[in-house]
Amino acid sequence: MSAGAILSSLDGAVARLVIDRTERGNLLTLDMVTALAAAMRAVPADAKAVHLYGVGADFCRGRDPAGSPATATALDVRARLIEPILSLYEAIAACPIPVVASVNGAARGLGAALAGACDVTIASATARFALPEMEKDLPPTLAISALMRRVPAKPLAYLVLSLDEIDAQTAREIGLVSHVVEGDAVAGAHPFLATLAARSRTALVAVKDYLRAAPEIGPQPRHDLAANLLACVLSSRAS
Repeated sequence: MSAGAILSSLDGAVARLVIDRTERGNLLTLDMVTALAAAMRAVPADAKAVHLYGVGADFCRGRDPAGSPATATALDVRARLIEPILSLYEAIAACPIPVVASVNGAARGLGAALAGACDVTIASATARFALPEMEKDLPPTLAISALMRRVPAKPLAYLVLSLDEIDAQTAREIGLVSHVVEGDAVAGAHPFLATLAARSRTALVAVKDYLRAAPEIGPQPRHDLAANLLACVLSSRAS
């Protein structure tokens, strides 16, 4: 059985991170989760966007339970199983430039959360999303933590508790997906990525900084942050 791989490359101003484990539907092992987080943190300083996608028919069918560490205590579970996944979500949030996911086929469990945690998610019209953990009475709290800034509480609760698989259009309606394209989502993301590549990196970083910070602060600090970020971008043009 293949252990899978996380492939990274730089194509012009776009850093590409690719999940390559097609024979297992791109199920992520914990080693792959750790490698993906490390690759996200190591994105080149001159990149303007990150493009994340899976090879083959599916984006990611979730976490591979095979090879999970034997754990004896709650602290073991947190350190060896939970923290690597949370670290991946944090790496996406901490990446200074926009992270764009292209979703073909299935995005289930960890795969759905990974896609939704990205700044922009472009899905094929035939893509499908699900959070099936409650089938085994496992509350998907990690996935919820990754998605709760993207998806309102009521549709997120329904997605978790109903065990429904939703299509790309429904995912867009609830905020899990940004844009739906016909055909291949990887190719469908190219025009958007080209738009990002043509922009100033300073401006892109400012947009992501503001989108990340603004929901957590009050109105006046939010206004101050907006003004300060814009002033920094404008002053960088004048220098």
